[in-house]
Amino acid sequence: MAEIKAYELAKQQREISISEFFLKNRHLLGFDNPTRALMMVVKEAVDNSLDACTEMKVLPEIKIEINQINENRFIVIVEDNGPGIVKQQIPNIFGKLLYGSKFHSMRQSRGQQGIGISAAVLYSQLTTGKSTKIYSRVSSKRPAHYFELQIDTKKNEPHIIKDDEVKWDKDHGTKIEIEIEGRYLKGKQSVDEYVKETAIVNPHATFVYVTPEKEKFEYRRVTEELPREAKGIKPHPYGIELGQLMKMLQDTRANTLQGFLQNDFSRIGQQTAQEICSKAKLKADRKPRQLENKEIELLFKSLQETKIMAPPGDCLSPITAELLEKGLRKEINADFYATVSRSPVVYRGMPFIIEVGIAYGGELDKEGQIRLMRLANRVPLLYQQGACAITESVSETSWKPYGLNQSGSNLPTGPAVVLVHIASVWVPFTNEAKEAIAHYDEIIKEIKLALQECGRKLSIYIHKHIKAAEQREKIDLFEKYIPELAVSLSNLTGDKKEILQDRLQKLLKKELPSLEAANGENGKEK
Repeated sequence: MAEIKAYELAKQQREISISEFFLKNRHLLGFDNPTRALMMVVKEAVDNSLDACTEMKVLPEIKIEINQINENRFIVIVEDNGPGIVKQQIPNIFGKLLYGSKFHSMRQSRGQQGIGISAAVLYSQLTTGKSTKIYSRVSSKRPAHYFELQIDTKKNEPHIIKDDEVKWDKDHGTKIEIEIEGRYLKGKQSVDEYVKETAIVNPHATFVYVTPEKEKFEYRRVTEELPREAKGIKPHPYGIELGQLMKMLQDTRANTLQGFLQNDFSRIGQQTAQEICSKAKLKADRKPRQLENKEIELLFKSLQETKIMAPPGDCLSPITAELLEKGLRKEINADFYATVSRSPVVYRGMPFIIEVGIAYGGELDKEGQIRLMRLANRVPLLYQQGACAITESVSETSWKPYGLNQSGSNLPTGPAVVLVHIASVWVPFTNEAKEAIAHYDEIIKEIKLALQECGRKLSIYIHKHIKAAEQREKIDLFEKYIPELAVSLSNLTGDKKEILQDRLQKLLKKELPSLEAANGENGKEK
């Protein structure tokens, strides 16, 4: 009986494709409700466009248009001026999950897993049954290619509905049209907010955005300077696991263990390689593929115990404090701005940089909590704020010494925007939807240090501003009562009222230079 049942169960077993898995678990990719799904489709398409323009080293010109067909159906159109996509690659990029060029590269980029845009295609297919339309052109000398496609979820392969050459009045670039089920709302977690925050942290890009209500917003670039190119680096010994080391030993082209350590890892030179081999009690000329499991474990332990320089920071492309301030000034009307870009540090062998910006006063809401903007590799994180290491870091920072009110370990209150950006070769997101940062101690520590650095600048401004305001209030009050005071003093002293009033006015003028100087310093800090 048991044997029969085992054979029956065996017949039911079959391979599950990655497309089928995400078809049933779309919430893992952020498509868990119509409002968020609309934002995610725009986000994935824009991320692809920005990355493509970065690869081509061209200043991005990105058009985003959302057309509403009926109450819950929209067509999302995103067009860029990037390098375009060669014809043979278009179906795989848009119609195959886990297909991409950045997963194995150790450098900062928005997308890495090859899931994003194909997941948007999958969501479109699931909710509307419509094909995704793609236009792409790589050169003015070549025709534009047009595809309509879906995803064969059983095979995780593109299903091409239409493949044609078309006329397109663009020398190079890509345009995608996706019809989806969604819901458009304004607010903190809307497409509107995503586009605005993306414009702030990509000050080199121009965005033209047309909402479903036909409102047109144009976010012009504020710099002609392209972001620093992020260079690929090799894995760092502190960032690998034992199983990964085993695979690397089998895949290496090096003929000796010492050569493997020097060629396949970052920051290991000849002397360090010999030290690692010595600690592991392994000969430096051993063939990597011939190491046994126990020897690999000794090698792994030696790698973790040997002091090795942190990986280089040229694999990162930070916004920089100067451009972050320009981005904030462009989109947020405030009285004071402070920004900081920290030096590169490491978690688990992965380099990262924390950047923080604060905007204060002006037209910002004086009541309620500050507005917190969380970003990773220049991409806004609009959901799961409570589960994010950035939120924890801001909440745990003591803001009262810096001039903001705070109740317990909650977010501070006051007319301020706090922006926190992490740039890393591998951002530790809490899930595939990439909306919150995992709680690594090294990351939280760096965020707090950056917040404190900006907070000190804010404190200086607030204290000067409040002092000047109080002084002005006292002077205004004194000036108001000068005539009455002159009459009273005249009655007491017998001096003429006009003479006393003139003396009081001169006394008041002596106080004005210090007030004006304080106001002048506040103006400079803006």
